[in-house]
Amino acid sequence: MAVAPARAGRPGASGPIQDELESCPFCAGREDRTPPETLRLGDPWQVRVVPNLYPAVERQEVVVHTPEHLRSIAELSDEQLGVVAEAWRLRARAARNKGFPYVHALVNEGRAAGSSLPHTHSQLAWLRETPPVPAAERDLSALLDGEVVLERDGLVLLSPRAGRLAYELLIAPAQPEPNAFESPLLAPALALAAEGARRVRMLQPEAPLNVWLHDVVWWHLELVPRLSVLAGLELGAGIYVNTVAPEEAAASLRGSTS
Repeated sequence: MAVAPARAGRPGASGPIQDELESCPFCAGREDRTPPETLRLGDPWQVRVVPNLYPAVERQEVVVHTPEHLRSIAELSDEQLGVVAEAWRLRARAARNKGFPYVHALVNEGRAAGSSLPHTHSQLAWLRETPPVPAAERDLSALLDGEVVLERDGLVLLSPRAGRLAYELLIAPAQPEPNAFESPLLAPALALAAEGARRVRMLQPEAPLNVWLHDVVWWHLELVPRLSVLAGLELGAGIYVNTVAPEEAAASLRGSTS
């Protein structure tokens, strides 16, 4: 558990932000509205990394995906996502060099998924050890069991049989592979996650969603649309009620192309 009272004061935490375009600190030309950057890629910049002003853990960074005011990874090109992957890679190396061996990379989109600013961005939480959920993932063959939606670039996008919520997706190398941040498949995996987000939103427009990376012996990305409210059964007992069978979800997602 992490205790971070200051996060209650982060932008958008208490309600919708007015005049979104005018107030966004992540758009080009407003670099002075963020803390000094720890990384800039491109000239003019394509991706910036800055410290999180309201960190939930000891060290947390924000990766601003684009100078344009786009609201989702689903709106980014494969080339743009390749630059994001390079930023993740470089900052993960920096984290390891400073004694943080595990980096939890995540994307929150939509207020119901925990996002306080709509401009597309990801976060990198620097951790001293592997957190409990990925550390407990020992039977990776079971985790990666599911209905395939799409395969490309040595990766698979699937609807897992153990999915917790409707239209949950998993993106992973087709063969076991460790060290996500050093893998040449990281950028294509982010692009496949964006494709998954696009397909989900063809079925469920404006669906809030979370994406995170588990950097374990068979690394993978998990994409979870937040289409249900987690209640006492899920939070208290860890029993999730998925209202869409993986076979049905996969069939719908296969047919959902933009």
